[in-house]
Amino acid sequence: MTRFTLSITATPDDIDELGHVNNAVWVRWIQQIAVAHWEALAPPEQQVAYVWVVTRHEIDYRGNVAAGETVTGETWVPEPPTGARFDRHVRFLGPDGKVKVQAVTTWALIDRASGRLLRVRDEIAAPFLSS
Repeated sequence: MTRFTLSITATPDDIDELGHVNNAVWVRWIQQIAVAHWEALAPPEQQVAYVWVVTRHEIDYRGNVAAGETVTGETWVPEPPTGARFDRHVRFLGPDGKVKVQAVTTWALIDRASGRLLRVRDEIAAPFLSS
């Protein structure tokens, strides 16, 4: 599997009334790292032809991050897709090196032109599964 990393720094707008990153922001960051991974590895013609949509999130919140702190996000696809869908794993490590949030999200491949679900072909999945 190919792991992809992205650093994100929490801004004051990301913080909730409890003084740490809001749960909805973590979901936004999960999507941000997934899209960045796709854009980093998928050929331009695939990026033009296809778009991914989330069909499921399973998120475990393990710690807090305050404004100004930077997390390191990691994402990977451990298993080949099933039909139009695959599971993506994501985790965010805080400045202390501990996991703050981890998630498994399910994504589906959509043809941009028709708006229809597509089976994920081997050539689309291969860059994300290689070691």
